Amino acid sequence: MTDPSLPSSKVAQYTQKKATRELQEWLIQAVLFLAGFSCVATTIAIMYILISESVFFFQQISIWEFLTSTDWSPLFDPPGYGILPLVSGTLTTTLVALFVAVPMGTIAAIYLSEFASAKLREVVKPILELLAGIPTVVYGYFALLFVTPALQWLYAPMGPFLSGRFPDLFPVELSGFNMLGPGIVMGLMITPLISSISEDAMRAVPIGLREGSYAMGATRLQTALRVVFPSAISGISAAYILGISRAVGETMIVAIAAGLQPTFTFNPLESAATITAYIVQVSLGDLPYGSIEYQTIFAAGLTLVIVTLVFNIIGYFLSRRFRETY
Repeated sequence: MTDPSLPSSKVAQYTQKKATRELQEWLIQAVLFLAGFSCVATTIAIMYILISESVFFFQQISIWEFLTSTDWSPLFDPPGYGILPLVSGTLTTTLVALFVAVPMGTIAAIYLSEFASAKLREVVKPILELLAGIPTVVYGYFALLFVTPALQWLYAPMGPFLSGRFPDLFPVELSGFNMLGPGIVMGLMITPLISSISEDAMRAVPIGLREGSYAMGATRLQTALRVVFPSAISGISAAYILGISRAVGETMIVAIAAGLQPTFTFNPLESAATITAYIVQVSLGDLPYGSIEYQTIFAAGLTLVIVTLVFNIIGYFLSRRFRETY
C-alpha cells in the first residue's frame, strides 16, 4: 500500500517498478518450471518409447525366455533371445571399472580434500577433471591399442602355468578382445567423476569435526579416514552410484575393445558383448524397421534402463540412510 502523502508521479513510478519486478519474478519462475518440466518430460518420453516398442517384442518372445536363456543370437538361425550374455558382459566390465575407479577416486579425493594445499588443489583438480572431457572413442582405441597389448605382454609369462592349473578360468594366451582392458580404461574414465564428487562431499564436512579430532590427538590421516570419510559417506556413496551408472551405460570403449561376441561369462579375460555394444551393432545394420530383430534393441535398452534405475534407487536409499545433518 502506497503512502497517500507521496506525489502522484512517485506513486506511478513505484507502481511501475513493482509491476516490473513481479513480471521479472514470474518470468524466472516460468523458466525454472520449464527447465524442471523438460527433464521430467524427457524421461517420460524415453520410457514411453522404450516400453511401447518393447511391447511388440514381448508379444512374440516370452519374458521368461528373455530373462533366463543364455543364448543371445537374434540375428542368426535359429535365433536366441536370452539377455543374460549381454547382462553378464555389462556387469563384468562395470565391476572391473569399479575395482579401478573406486580406490583411485577415493584416494585422490582424500588427498585433495585433506592433504593438498589450496594452490596445489587448484592445479590438480582441473587437470584430473580433464580426463572426463576426453571422447570415449579415444578411450576405446587406447584400450585396444595400448592397454590390451600391455596386458597381453604381462600375461604371456604366466598364461601357460595358470591355464594348466585352472584351465576353466585362465586361457593360455590373452585374446586381443577381452573385458579386462576396456574395464580398466572405463575405470580411468570415471575416476574424475568419483573423485570430484567425493572431494566436494568431504570438503562440506564442518571444520569443527576436524579440529575436535585434532584436539583429541588424532593425526591427519586418522582424521581423514575415521572422521571426515564417515561424515561424508552420503555424498561419497552417491559418487559411487553415479560412477556405476556411468560405467553401465558406456558404449564406445566396450564396442571397440571388448568384442561383439555375446558370451555368457563373468570371466574378464574372455571376450563378450555388452548391452550398449549390441545396440550400436544392430542400429548400424540394415534390419527392417518393425521386425523382431529390430525390436530387440528396444528390449535391450529397456533392460539397461531398469538396471541403471535399480542402482540409482539403491544410491538414493543409501544416501538417506547415511545422511549427516550438521
